[in-house]
Amino acid sequence: MRMTLMIGAVLLSAAPAMAGNRLIAAGQRTVVAKSTLAITPAIEWNKLGARPGRNAETWTLDGDALNDVTFYGGIVAGKTLFTEIDKRNKPLPKVSATMLITDIPVLFETSYRIALGTPLMSIDSVEPAVFAGAKGVRFTYSFTKQGEDVHRRGEAQAAMIKGALYMITFEAPTLHYFDKSIAAYRQLADSAAF
Repeated sequence: MRMTLMIGAVLLSAAPAMAGNRLIAAGQRTVVAKSTLAITPAIEWNKLGARPGRNAETWTLDGDALNDVTFYGGIVAGKTLFTEIDKRNKPLPKVSATMLITDIPVLFETSYRIALGTPLMSIDSVEPAVFAGAKGVRFTYSFTKQGEDVHRRGEAQAAMIKGALYMITFEAPTLHYFDKSIAAYRQLADSAAF
């Protein structure tokens, strides 16, 4: 009885740490980022409760510091990718309804430089791609967060659809986790549909 009470207390004390997180089952078609964009994962993912922006959400396999996929769903003109932290002194760039697909990596890079406070961010490649059935862009990037020595790589796919930005990004440390999880990310990106 005493052991049962102790286990119950431990589980209850752990609940706030997991608040808002949930498991996305393999094969479960899921609408993401408060939009109409849907994803069908081939494996289980963990959806994190914290959101980087109003129309964004993050999924992970091993923890967001080790691999994360972020979905940006229908970011309309005049809005930013992330929640503004210092709008007055360090405003984030805004989406424009007339953006070209080649403008998307620049918007992303500038947003990361400001939001992460790091000059150590680069777009490494850009190429045309089909994303969620629309003409879009695929790009790779690398960065190091300020105050960290961990070098991270990322890959993204995006498109402007009806004047709004839809994008999926994946990033992980270059050591082990990027190569371990890139195929799982690509499967998610390939499943994107409305």
